[in-house]
Amino acid sequence: MNSLTLIEKYYPEDDALRQLLITHSQSVAQLALQIVSLHPELHIDSQFVGEAAMLHDIGIRACDASGIFCHGTEPYIKHGRIGAEWLRAEGLPKHARVCERHTGAGITCRQIVERNLPLPHEDFLPETIEEKLICYADKFFSKSHPERMKTMEQAEKSIAKFGDDGVVRFQQWAELFGGFRS
Repeated sequence: MNSLTLIEKYYPEDDALRQLLITHSQSVAQLALQIVSLHPELHIDSQFVGEAAMLHDIGIRACDASGIFCHGTEPYIKHGRIGAEWLRAEGLPKHARVCERHTGAGITCRQIVERNLPLPHEDFLPETIEEKLICYADKFFSKSHPERMKTMEQAEKSIAKFGDDGVVRFQQWAELFGGFRS
């Protein structure tokens, strides 16, 4: 499966949004694969990590976030779930799980209910080592500033808006994968 071919299928126009998606996803994939190479003892599936990191944000096209060239109709919080639906339709259920579980440091059913988020009432938490790694790597890159990598502190601050439990998960992943202090 070629991730770029699949991105081109869902983003047929070679426009700013497709370029942003590819740039962001390549940054996430590069960091995740760097971590894989530093931790052979974790037995992480590097081929899957490369593919899934490239596809984790594929659903952004359907969402409304004009600051990052997204002119769809759905709330941005749904981009992971939308991407997961597309990837399941493509026969990629493991890749789909990465899509729907990477927002914040994962989202719990409790958070969905308490915040009245437009998501199914279930947990969307990374479970496999690959899901956790891609979610972790993603927190170091924003689509609003794709040219730079966030520090640990900046990543933690952006996760904090989803709740303290996400920050704790992120810090646990930093212990596992290695932190990036500025």
